[in-house]
Amino acid sequence: MLSTPQRPIGEQLRQWREHRRLSQLDLALLAEVSTRHVSFVETGRAAPSRDMVLRLAEQLEVPLRERNALLLSAGFAPAYGESNLDAPHMSAVRDATRQVLSGHEPYPAVVVDRHWNLVDANRSVGVFVQDIPPDLLEPPINVMRVSLHPRGMAPRIVNLAEWRGHLLHRLRRQVELTADAALEQLYAELRSYLGGEASFTTQPGRGVVVAPLRLRHQDAELAFFSIVASFGTPIDITVDELAIEAFYPADARTAEVLRAAAAAT
Repeated sequence: MLSTPQRPIGEQLRQWREHRRLSQLDLALLAEVSTRHVSFVETGRAAPSRDMVLRLAEQLEVPLRERNALLLSAGFAPAYGESNLDAPHMSAVRDATRQVLSGHEPYPAVVVDRHWNLVDANRSVGVFVQDIPPDLLEPPINVMRVSLHPRGMAPRIVNLAEWRGHLLHRLRRQVELTADAALEQLYAELRSYLGGEASFTTQPGRGVVVAPLRLRHQDAELAFFSIVASFGTPIDITVDELAIEAFYPADARTAEVLRAAAAAT
């Protein structure tokens, strides 16, 4: 990651600024401070206050986990807690995610953490993981790996090149935003998989408004698009790093198959 306690706070802030492709003037205007002060902080000629570290981190869109690391480097206590999802005070978060998952059935939905490890899922995700080897489904289950692994969902994805390009682009954007080394490693791993060369261009057909995931399921071809949701105004690292991805049928045939499967269970 960009921010580590061993490196000077000014060096870390400078690298985050450069990572965001901002000049010192750009950052100063966003944070409503002088360019001179930004320069002094980055070069170590001025020690930033706790409030200044948080102000600059906010404008640089530094994730909460890395903001804590910046504060530690500057000699301050972390500002954001990191709770176990099973903790009593996280019951509202658990209830909210479970309500979304259950309410979305008979369509698949998952909750994932920052590294795309599965946190929770509804029963309808069975349509995705059927016939996948047990070793790929051992916790922690990484949904990106399960999706694109040659022994995972990949052989059943009809438009594998297109879908692989979509996921790789999405993961690359996340790496750019977070500068997370683990995500960088996951990106490199997914790119190394054989088969289904990534396609980053889509030629939409008439009336097509999203690029769907097309999946072979028994004697049918199912089509899905998804909506990703996150918690608003999080101040806990665990909550900040949760995301809910809900899959919807992209055609009537898919909806029919999923409703029939749910009714049969």
